[in-house]
Amino acid sequence: MPDGIRLAGVGDEAAPGLADQIGAVAELGWNRLELRTIGGTPVARLDERAFRGAAERLRAAGTDVPAVASKIGDWSRPVTGDFAIDLDELEVLARRCAVLGTRLVRVMSYPSGGLDDAEWGRRAGERLRELALRAEDHGLVLAHENCTGWAGERADRMLDLVTGIGSPALRLLFDIGNGVAHGYRPLPMLREIVPYVVHVHVKDARAGTDGEAVFVPPGAGQAEVAECLRVLLRGGYAGVLSIEPHIALRPHLGSGTGDPGAFVAYGRALERLIAGIGSAGGGR
Repeated sequence: MPDGIRLAGVGDEAAPGLADQIGAVAELGWNRLELRTIGGTPVARLDERAFRGAAERLRAAGTDVPAVASKIGDWSRPVTGDFAIDLDELEVLARRCAVLGTRLVRVMSYPSGGLDDAEWGRRAGERLRELALRAEDHGLVLAHENCTGWAGERADRMLDLVTGIGSPALRLLFDIGNGVAHGYRPLPMLREIVPYVVHVHVKDARAGTDGEAVFVPPGAGQAEVAECLRVLLRGGYAGVLSIEPHIALRPHLGSGTGDPGAFVAYGRALERLIAGIGSAGGGR
């Protein structure tokens, strides 16, 4: 395996409960767990007692948290909605990230809410500018994912956000498999944005006959996973590769509850793919 590669997984893709999430990454021999939901509840919405208990369990297991997911700007929050909800969530996550020892918070750039492109982009940019300023004050980094939102499917818009806002607290999360689901090739996008990528989700998919993406093990689909990993390594990527299989759980559709066995098998498939890249001289 190439030097410097660090592996993690989005925990609720393995199981709803934290003990099983920790157990799944431990079975893989990893010690990193990306947090999205615990018992079906997003990290920012856990009550204080539940959060403190989760943090203690992670510490006791020696499991690091490289990133937490937020709902800021995601599919459920159009840019026409109440911005105070996002600001409040960021404040909660700032406190909780300090406890968890992580700086990365996943965000998106808002559904349009029916606005035209120009107004959509203006409002999304204003919100992310304010969020980045606050994140900077808290020592956090917002990692914008190529998913829902004004900049979700276009490299030029992602670059406009990052360079236009100009804050070190706004960078990019690249999900390798999202391109298949959203109808674009991931590799050309990654080549444009790679200097600003601070976190990676590993996912693979192929186009289904009904137009819906069918999620498959890494390297078995159309997302050019191996090629994307080579681009990242050659570009000096120093972040984490976090598996988000979507095989047993489709969170945006509200379907599935995770599967530890499928999660572990997915992690093993990624390890084999990375080992092949390393043996072929695809490292830095």
